Amino acid sequence: MVGLETISSWRTKIFVWIGLPAIAIIGLVFSAADVVPAWQANAGNGTLGTFTPVHEDCGRRSCSWYGDFTATEGGAKRADVILYDEPDGMAEGKAVPARDTGARNGVFSTTGGYTWLLTTGLVAAGAIAAVAWIVMVVRLISRRRTRVPEPA
Repeated sequence: MVGLETISSWRTKIFVWIGLPAIAIIGLVFSAADVVPAWQANAGNGTLGTFTPVHEDCGRRSCSWYGDFTATEGGAKRADVILYDEPDGMAEGKAVPARDTGARNGVFSTTGGYTWLLTTGLVAAGAIAAVAWIVMVVRLISRRRTRVPEPA
């Protein structure tokens, strides 16, 4: 019969060798590039313009609007970008004010929102997971090196 120690052991191993690196990769690789743009949008910085929604993409729990951004001054355009922190009442073709701060995949609504908090949290979780994983690997290696071989 499998004891609780065995279950705990394999769960811990899966978490350490698969879970922590996955959290680190997701948090650091996929979110780190958007932390500064999200904070800039939260502070009201960036290029002002309009976002015109073209299509809505819905998943299990939420929907996102994709469309085109046109800067107010200079006429710079970004096509097929997502609108972060979208306001209520979005409809296809109904332009809303937005700002471009250089996020990889989108622009931000001028009404504000919590994307800055979400991206910051993901990066922080990724950094904590990376440090925890490195500490665990270093401890494992040091434990193996300090083991005294048993006499024959």
